[in-house]
Amino acid sequence: MKFILTSIALSLLLTGIQAQDTIPAVQPQDTIPVVVPAEVVAPAEQPAAEPTTEPAPQAQPQKPAEKASWKKKMYYGGYINFSLGSYTSIGIEPMVGYKIIPRLSVGAKIRYDYVKQDLYGETYEYSNYGGSLFSRLSLFKRLYLHAEYSTYNYESYTSINSSERIWVPYFFVGAGFRQALGGRASLNVQVLFDVLNNENSPYRDWEPFYSVGVSVGF
Repeated sequence: MKFILTSIALSLLLTGIQAQDTIPAVQPQDTIPVVVPAEVVAPAEQPAAEPTTEPAPQAQPQKPAEKASWKKKMYYGGYINFSLGSYTSIGIEPMVGYKIIPRLSVGAKIRYDYVKQDLYGETYEYSNYGGSLFSRLSLFKRLYLHAEYSTYNYESYTSINSSERIWVPYFFVGAGFRQALGGRASLNVQVLFDVLNNENSPYRDWEPFYSVGVSVGF
């Protein structure tokens, strides 16, 4: 009986061993990594910048060109006039001029003269006054031509101790010499002749008129 039980136990043991040999071994499968998504943190919202309004640049006023400035074209001055002889006069004559172009200018003058005249065997002293318009043309750096229309009020003696005031016209032509003194100043010397030779003129025909003066800007 023991032999039979022992045989049955051995048979079962052998059957279990064979069954294990017939079961295929289970191969371990590859491990698939599981990716856990990281938490996405949204960037903090920045406060919107306030728009800045810059003032528009203001246009700078343009300075007038120097050559267009009328002040640069003006010149000023004056003369001391004299004539010697039987009719002696000494006068002052302020003037102002304007350059139309660099070489050509126009201007105006006023004049006052002290006069001493020998007439009818007597010597008379009196004053004359008037004004004139002139034009100048520069030929060279120091030499210029001068033309001038003038009218002066004179004490005219018709007889001894009898006189009246009259206006006498002149048209002077001549030339001048200019010498620089420094800066814009210059010394001017002129010699002019009257081509009208009005009958009431106290001067002899073609008698020269001399002028010495100073101008600024000419």
